[in-house]
Amino acid sequence: MNTMLRKSVLGVAGLAFTGGVFAGPIAAHADTPVTSGKPVAVAAQADKPDTSKLIPHGVQGKQSRIDLNDEQTANVKAIIAATKKAGLPERAAVISIATSLQESKLENLGHLGDANDHDSLGLFQQRPSSGWGTPEQITDPEYATLAFEKGLKQVDGWQDMPLTEAAQTVQVSAYPDAYAQWEQQAADLVAQHWNS
Repeated sequence: MNTMLRKSVLGVAGLAFTGGVFAGPIAAHADTPVTSGKPVAVAAQADKPDTSKLIPHGVQGKQSRIDLNDEQTANVKAIIAATKKAGLPERAAVISIATSLQESKLENLGHLGDANDHDSLGLFQQRPSSGWGTPEQITDPEYATLAFEKGLKQVDGWQDMPLTEAAQTVQVSAYPDAYAQWEQQAADLVAQHWNS
C-alpha cells in the first residue's frame, strides 16, 4: 500500500475512532430517558380519585350533563369541602353533587314563588318545614351539604347502594329514579376538584 493511501486510511480510521469516542457516550445517553423523581403523567393520575370508588356500580341509565358557570363550580367545590369536613369519602361527594344537580342544577335557589315546591330552598331543595334548618341555613352550601350527608350517614349501607337509591332514601323525592342520570357528571366533577 502506498504511503499516501495508508495515511488516508489511518486518518479516516482515527477520525472514526475519535468521533466514536466523543459521539458514543452522547449517542448512548440520547436513548436513555431523562427522569425526575416523579413522572408527570403518573403524578397527575395519582392525584385523581379512583373511578371504581366514585362509581362502584357503574352508571345506571341514560346520563345527562350540563355546562357549569362559575357559581355552579363554586358550589361543587363547597360540596366537596363540606364532604371532606364531614370525614366522608369521595363517593359521598358524588352522591351529594348528583343530588344537587337533580334538585337545583347546582344553583343555590331561593324561594321561587309559584314555581317553588312548597318551601324548598338551596342546592338540595331542602324544606325548613321538614326540619332541614332555617332558610338562611339551608341556603348556605356548607350547611346544606352537611345536613344532606348527615341524612346519608343514617342510611344503612349507603356506600354499597346504587346512587339513586342512596339519594332517594335521604331526599324522599317524587321522582326517585331521577338522581341516576347525573352520576357520571358528578363523578367527573369529584375527580376534577377533589384535590384542587
